Amino acid sequence: MNNSVSEESEGSVRSSDNRLVEQFRAIAELRGDVAWIVDCASGSLSYISPSVRDLLGYEAADVSKQLSSPQAASPLAALCAGLPERIARFAAGDRSRRELLRRVDQLRPDGSTVALDVRSTLLTDASGKPCALVGVLIDASAERGRAEEKRRFASMLNHEFRTPLSTIDGAIQRLEATATQADEPTRQRYRKIQGAVDRLIGMLDQYLSPDRMDEIGSARQPDTVAPEVLLQEAAAQVSAAGGSARIETSGLPPLIRAQPNALRLALKVLVDNALQYCAPGQPILLAGHATKDGIELSVCDHGRGVPEAEIGMIFDKGYRGSNAVGQGSGLGLYMARSVVEVHGGTIEVQNVPSSGPVFKIWLPAQRATGKTVAPEWCSSDNSGNQHTREGTARK
Repeated sequence: MNNSVSEESEGSVRSSDNRLVEQFRAIAELRGDVAWIVDCASGSLSYISPSVRDLLGYEAADVSKQLSSPQAASPLAALCAGLPERIARFAAGDRSRRELLRRVDQLRPDGSTVALDVRSTLLTDASGKPCALVGVLIDASAERGRAEEKRRFASMLNHEFRTPLSTIDGAIQRLEATATQADEPTRQRYRKIQGAVDRLIGMLDQYLSPDRMDEIGSARQPDTVAPEVLLQEAAAQVSAAGGSARIETSGLPPLIRAQPNALRLALKVLVDNALQYCAPGQPILLAGHATKDGIELSVCDHGRGVPEAEIGMIFDKGYRGSNAVGQGSGLGLYMARSVVEVHGGTIEVQNVPSSGPVFKIWLPAQRATGKTVAPEWCSSDNSGNQHTREGTARK
């Protein structure tokens, strides 16, 4: 009787595994991918979609033969390499091998190649033993082609911008070297031009260099970030500039859905602004707390504040306050506002009598997966009045 129960239980597990495999196969082929299944017990190919011939130019038997007797010189070696070893390592306890993505350039019989994403997952039975390795072959040619086009376009822009900047850079260096009789205001203008050129070249290196394009195209970009980490990075920015910062947080979630580098840029703008106007001897306060429907991050510099008549314009493109100091283009706060609005949030400044100006970023709670979109009322050109989350005019 016990044996009968045991056999019935094992049969139920096998039936459940088979249903799972069939569901996977149906979903993969519905998407147009080539599904494949390797039996972990034998290491042999138990299934591959007939459409593999259209994608690779090889029959299913060719792939099966390569797996059963691997040959380093086989055209399919790159595609099938490592599957038996992976199953053995997982069985030995290496759980990092459960899910993998491999990118290969597979050679076809006619000499052409196809860019493939090979995604695979190890399935286990009720006891945790690997029973099947299931995966898909995805034609990534179009995606990689777009990435290469993007890289070439960025390189072209980099070159087209860098050429005139190099001309300006060389000319201003010659002017500084030869204009020994120039008065100090003139020499300051030369230095201002040189500084602007250096900043633009730095932006090209940061955003439009081939290395940067490779980095962007080589991996899926993160879409979550820890709010507290953003504040800690902002504090490190203050320290690197020779200032002091204090962090205050309450109720922040561990992660929010957002584009990390974009929010870093927005906070960097606010911190740069605070460093310019911070009251001597006062730390910059970086705060974060949960609100009813999102989170709020704020930067307070204990400075002079924004003239009340200009609060409604301070985030407009190209606007510089009447009490602005140093060099500037009036684009920093505009960029910060644009970034925040793309995330569906708002940004504002308030003059607090006891502590000076407080710049606040509000971001909505993102508990569901999917894209975050800007609210209908946001202005991509930052023209018009700033708005609250409810869409009313901000006073």
